Amino acid sequence: MTDRNIYENLDQLGQQIAAPSSPEQAELERVANPHADTLYLARFVCPEFTSLCPVTGQPDFAHLVIDYAPADWLVESKSLKLFLTSFRNHGAFHEDCTIRVGKTVAELLDPRWIRISGYWYPRGGIPIDVFWQSSAIPDGLYVPETGVAPYRGRG
Repeated sequence: MTDRNIYENLDQLGQQIAAPSSPEQAELERVANPHADTLYLARFVCPEFTSLCPVTGQPDFAHLVIDYAPADWLVESKSLKLFLTSFRNHGAFHEDCTIRVGKTVAELLDPRWIRISGYWYPRGGIPIDVFWQSSAIPDGLYVPETGVAPYRGRG
């Protein structure tokens, strides 16, 4: 890469930023990928994702795993953390939250490939797992298992 500062357009990194109150107010940021010519996987794990049930207003909890093969852009991790935190007061079903996170990151980055795995803790005794990916896994891309065990209850 050249001597240009790839971080010069970031507004949140290194700043004290309050958590956004909704996903609409959150600002995801990206930086240039210094290895855009290399096929590799980047993974973000959020084991304490929370949102609200849109009907009851009760909290819902999930373990999210975001895998992507970057192209020209990388997601800036602090902005991703703030974006995910913005769902804490957001009412939506599990499927909507999971897919929205995945598609929002995909739209920002235009990666070679992206997958999100949402492992939601039981609501009414039924866990809901939600998975979305942009396409087939590219040839030659190493994608490890998510490492999240299926829900087993007390059994």
